Amino acid sequence: MSNTLRPYLACVRSTLTAALTLEPFPSQVSERHTVAEIEAQSTPEVLLTPLLISRNASEQVLIEPSINSVRLSIKIKQADELEHVLAHKFTRFLMMRAEAFVILRRVPIKGYDISFLITNRNVEDMMKHKLVDFVIQFMEDVDKELSEAKLSLNARARIVAESYLSTFA
Repeated sequence: MSNTLRPYLACVRSTLTAALTLEPFPSQVSERHTVAEIEAQSTPEVLLTPLLISRNASEQVLIEPSINSVRLSIKIKQADELEHVLAHKFTRFLMMRAEAFVILRRVPIKGYDISFLITNRNVEDMMKHKLVDFVIQFMEDVDKELSEAKLSLNARARIVAESYLSTFA
């Protein structure tokens, strides 16, 4: 992990740990149902203030806590058009397999690349610190995977261009 990324991820880690103090809360609208209040937004009293953690304008995390759920939306750094395409393909690949990732949403919040929904049941079933570690590790790995994919793509493009131009030499 780079030194510039460390304070950003530390801030996300501490904020997410604090936001994951969730408790069971039955729906105030429909009887005998428990819904993620951050998704339903049917009871405004249980929605807390959204927190935006920003490393720069193109790399942000939005944490939207409520009494029984937290929605975490991540905007991945995309410096150029190639990174934009790679990030879109990568996140689309992951979101198509959202059932394998229990906390991953199929559709991200508008303006963000990928979103997670953590409910009180997830925190009860899994360990809270492991959920936070997973999200932080995911953020590190996505950045690393996109950088590696961009380097690999540029190397392949260079080889193709050299072989194509060698026919004219």
